[in-house]
Parts: sequence; C-alpha cells; structure tokens
Amino acid sequence: MKAAVCREFGAPLSVEEVGLADPESYEVRVKLSACAICHSDITYMDGGWGGSLPAVFGHEAAGVVEQIGNGVTRVAVGDTVVVTLLRSCGDCYYCSKDHHSLCETIFPLDTTSPLQDRYGKTLGHGLRTGAFAEQVVVHESQVLGIPTSVPMTSAALLSCGVITAFGAVKNVARVVPGSSVATIGTGGIGLNCIQGAAICGSKVNIAIDLVDEKIQAALRLGATHGINPVNSDIKDEIERLTDGRGADYVFVAAGSATAVEQALTLVRRAGMVILVGMTAEGVTAQFKTLNLANDAIQLVGSKMGQTHLDTDIPPLVEYYLDGSLKLDELVSECYPLEGINDAITAVKEGQALRNVIVFDS
Repeated sequence: MKAAVCREFGAPLSVEEVGLADPESYEVRVKLSACAICHSDITYMDGGWGGSLPAVFGHEAAGVVEQIGNGVTRVAVGDTVVVTLLRSCGDCYYCSKDHHSLCETIFPLDTTSPLQDRYGKTLGHGLRTGAFAEQVVVHESQVLGIPTSVPMTSAALLSCGVITAFGAVKNVARVVPGSSVATIGTGGIGLNCIQGAAICGSKVNIAIDLVDEKIQAALRLGATHGINPVNSDIKDEIERLTDGRGADYVFVAAGSATAVEQALTLVRRAGMVILVGMTAEGVTAQFKTLNLANDAIQLVGSKMGQTHLDTDIPPLVEYYLDGSLKLDELVSECYPLEGINDAITAVKEGQALRNVIVFDS
C-alpha cells in the first residue's frame, strides 16, 4: 500500500510502498477514505514531542472495515467507521474513572508496529494510528461505527479535532447555558471549542485570533464576538462584554505559553482556564501563583476532551445531521496522498482550517 513516510524530523514526507501486518486478536484493519491534517502530526514530525523515525503519521481518519482479528465485536467487515488515536482497555484505573485517553494498559500494538517499509524495516506507528496511508491496523477500541450519511471527509474530523475541543467544553469545563466563553486560537481545535460552547448555550462566545479570516470563520460557526489583539486590547474588550468581571471560561486552543499566561488575565474570579492545545515538550509558562488561590481560578488540562468514543461521538453525529455542528465548513481543501506535502505546508502557514487527504476517487 502507499503511505507517507517521514524519515527525519522536519523533512518532507515521501510516498512509498509500505507493508501492513494482518490484524491480530482484537485488532481491526480499515481501508481509509479520508485523513485530516492535525497540528499534532506536524508537531511530532518536527520533533516537538520526541519519538523515533522513520514513521507514518496521521490519526484523524475515517474509512471502511476491511478485516478483523479474533475477538473483535465492536465492528464488522464493511462497517463505516471513524479511526482515532484513543486506545483504551475500559477496565484499568483511568478507564474506570472515565479518563479513557489516559488508559494505562500496554497493548501489543504499543510494543510492535504493524508497519514495515519495502525493505522489511519496522516503521513507527505514528500516534498509534499511521493514517497517512491507504490502510491502517488499530486496536478495536480505536474505531467506532458511524452512519454512511456522514461524508468521509467530514467524519474524519470527528476523530480528533472535534472530540478534543467539544469534549473540553462539555466533559471537562461543563459549560452551562448563559455563560461567557473566550477561546484563544481559532484553528481546527479553537473553532470546535466555539461550536461546542454555542451548542452548550453560551451567551457570550468570544473568538480571539491574530488572523481576521479565522475570526470571520469563528463568527460563522457560533462566535458572538471576535477580537484581534493587533487591533484591540483583549482584556478591555472581554471585560466590556462581561460586566467588567472577565470570562467564565477561557479555552486555550493555541499551543503557546504566551496564550496560557494571557488566559489567566482574561478569566473572572472563580472562573476556569482550560488548556486544550498542546505545546511542544519543554515549554514553560509564568504566572503569579497567588492570583490562582486568591481569585479561586481553576487551571485545568484537557487530554482529548476526556472523550469516551461510545458515548461522545453519537451525539456529535446527531448534531451534524441536524445542522447544529458544522463539519463540511471546516474542510478547507482535499488532497490526494501524493499532495500531502502541499497540504501540510498550507496548514503550517495558517492557510487552512483543516486540509484532508482523500484516498477514494
């Protein structure tokens, strides 16, 4: 099969033939239809989180089940599914606490990659998925069936960007109707924080970004106000919109220490700052610790929106089908696998909300 292989940090991806092992027990082979470009793939490829190369990255995908291993009961051959990086046992300490993204079980796929290059050398199974390829083999917990009425290019977005952001809003922050919400960074994650806040009934839903076009996209997707710090003082504007108090919730959707520091100046007393975007390894932020205690500010991290696929994705599908959740509008452009370098470059340069690699004609 064809796959995009990254052989050194920062190097262009090459498309070449890759071998893929048959699924073992509790594993599933999926023929992919679409895989979106997520910033997490780019951070890994650029060495921001370490790891080893060569590897096949990509993890925000959707396709059709082609083969299943012994013991698989979640899906059957022919099912249309989303494919995620979330691999969980359902029984460990963290799974029992509904933190499936923190599952501590070691799976066979965690120790042995199913991928090899044309010379028989093992390739890294990037982000536990390796979806910049025509097919993937993943654990059955990483897939969930969805209706065929959802286009594959839109379904792929549910696998990471949407569940990460919407879960941060609904599962972690538990945004309540009538609240005020500010989101720093309106890329793929930030726009879905804004959509999630709108669906949860926020009264004031503020998008903050340095790019006017992204603010306009946020306004189309549920934001009530947009602020570009180049043109306005963010703190003054948010206080004006929140009776001088600050926002009830501030979502940091940018992987930036500066954004974290800024968020703590925009939240009200007893409000919550939620870190959704992930920085590169080793990045640190500075803030006055006294303010957190004195103002009772909650600073929390959100890993993949504390998502449980079985309970969180079906409502999102319903929101999409009834028009409440916009997915088609998030797809900037579709590329064949051979055009993946151009797709990634456009994302890096801020020219796209979500570019998608498509494998079907």
